[in-house]
Amino acid sequence: MGGTDVTDGWDGRQPGGYPAPAAGPAFGSPPQGTQSAGGGGASWPGSPPQGPQGAGGTGSPWWSDALADPWRDPYAPAAVVVSAAPADPASEPEPVSDPDAPGRPGLRQVVLVSLITALLAGSLGSALTYAFLHGGATAPRLGAQSGQAPALAQRKPESLAGVAEKVLPSVVTIRMASLGGVSEGSGFVVSGDGHIVTNDHVIAGGTGKATVIFNDGSSAPATVVGHDPESDLAVVKATRTGLRPVEFGDSDGLAVGDPVLAIGSPLSLANTVTAGIVSALDRTMQAGEPGGPTRYYAAIQTDAAVNHGNSGGPLVDGAGRVVGVNSTIKSLVADGQEAGNIGLAFAIPINQAKRITQDIIGTGKARRTVIGAQVGGTGVTSGGVRLNAVEPAGPAASAGLKAGDVVLRLDGHPLTEPTDLVALVRKYAPGSVVAVEYRRGSTRQNASVTLAADAK
Repeated sequence: MGGTDVTDGWDGRQPGGYPAPAAGPAFGSPPQGTQSAGGGGASWPGSPPQGPQGAGGTGSPWWSDALADPWRDPYAPAAVVVSAAPADPASEPEPVSDPDAPGRPGLRQVVLVSLITALLAGSLGSALTYAFLHGGATAPRLGAQSGQAPALAQRKPESLAGVAEKVLPSVVTIRMASLGGVSEGSGFVVSGDGHIVTNDHVIAGGTGKATVIFNDGSSAPATVVGHDPESDLAVVKATRTGLRPVEFGDSDGLAVGDPVLAIGSPLSLANTVTAGIVSALDRTMQAGEPGGPTRYYAAIQTDAAVNHGNSGGPLVDGAGRVVGVNSTIKSLVADGQEAGNIGLAFAIPINQAKRITQDIIGTGKARRTVIGAQVGGTGVTSGGVRLNAVEPAGPAASAGLKAGDVVLRLDGHPLTEPTDLVALVRKYAPGSVVAVEYRRGSTRQNASVTLAADAK
């Protein structure tokens, strides 16, 4: 076939380029003289094929013209076999680069990689900075992590904060103009139409015109409705309606040790709240300025901080109910000097103050409760208060008491000074019945006295 031979089912090779002959009998010798200068020719069965000869006399690798074999099975498999040629450096083909193989990056790739690297580095730096500034792993966490707010921080209605929040909108500051300047005190709203309770000494000596400053900072003019110097109580009315009145408590139901709050404007510091406890009950007080009326009341003693300017403000219990009117304090300074809080403050019981307030609003003046007897200037050495005189047909005389009797107890309260009897009697409303223990000579006796109102 001129240089192309096809194997026919086998692939044998002999040294020199000839394949090994198949085993079997030979049918004859090949004809002679069939070779040409170009080489080529047919092969006979049983004889070695004669392939074309190259210039070097080497046999052609295509040694079998099997396709021209008339006895070849056309369905037998065939394969083309090419022998490996000796390596010749001069004949090496030109190397071809693989387009899929990794190569040297170009300028665009270098710029793109640099940009992405810079962005990633900036993001990482920002993240680390945020973590450091916001308490990340590199900074200590300050304080313990809190869960639900503690009970005290929730400001329940019965807490001190809850009580203050309830009462403060009803507490006011009162400024009264007078010839000597402006006096200032506190007060609290007792009716929605503008009635306000305060101390008599807050408005005493004034022109009758006052200014009321409310909890929210607003103000309104007010006029004096009435006052009672001996009980140290007064009522003014602001020209404003829709106010929020306080809730009254029961001062007779207090016990020593009960928590209380004092609310007012001490030293012009409006809306001030101080806390304390009830230190004592029925502490008889005699107070008043030189040349002025003498005031008597059986006070609620407390250790809540009370100073000048608290006068007339409310004393409230743990439920936010007013149980007293802050009125006076005890001090260690000499007369004429400015007194300050030392933990001894006194309030008028609200049961007494409420009764007098109703009298003032209803009639313009207050009734004074009396027992119908006069007492001496000093107490008795052995205890008690001696009656110097007894009014005929008065409460004491009606109960069988006589001049010279020594009253030892009034409604269970021991008496040591004349002030005790006057202050305790004025605590009760006219018509109240009180138990009196007294001594006549060496005999102790008991009587029930129905107190009355003074005719004034």
